[in-house]
Amino acid sequence: VERGGGIVKRWRTIRDLFLDFMKFGLFTFGGGWSIVAQMQSRYVEEKKILTQEELLDLTSVGRSLPGTMVGNVAMLFGYRVAGFWGGLACVIGMVIPPMAVLTLFYTAVHQNHWVMAAMTGVRCAVVPIMASALVGMVKGAFRWRPCVAVTAVSFGLYLFLNVNCVWLVVIGAVCGLILSKYMEGKEAQTP
Repeated sequence: VERGGGIVKRWRTIRDLFLDFMKFGLFTFGGGWSIVAQMQSRYVEEKKILTQEELLDLTSVGRSLPGTMVGNVAMLFGYRVAGFWGGLACVIGMVIPPMAVLTLFYTAVHQNHWVMAAMTGVRCAVVPIMASALVGMVKGAFRWRPCVAVTAVSFGLYLFLNVNCVWLVVIGAVCGLILSKYMEGKEAQTP
């Protein structure tokens, strides 16, 4: 049982997660990758709660689970920071703004040429935001040089041999375990 300010601090953290993800849901256009870019900016660069590698891991796991990638990432991140209630706060905070916009405004403006043209422009502006998140995550993915080879082999297996994504995840996990054991052992031997 937490005493004193522990419970209050935990609920403040949950409230802050809810508000952050509400902002992400309200001001982020372009889908899941845009929200991941905002998470990178907020939690990796600004607050330093996550590293690039940890965000990449959350995104990888979120993509491999059933459901929407960004919903999974939000739940995993919130759970990591503040347990079940933190995960729930992230998901609910992220979902409320788009649902409100869709139900209240979309039906009123979806036929308006000017609004739809503006949305097309917004979609175009989102590409650089998503690209910056991708670049940051790619840098974090290649901790060691052999990781590039694993990526190239996985890419080739997927494109040319049509290997199922589930097998690629399994192969990547096995290669990661082997590489980690080998490279960390090698680093430990180096004075």
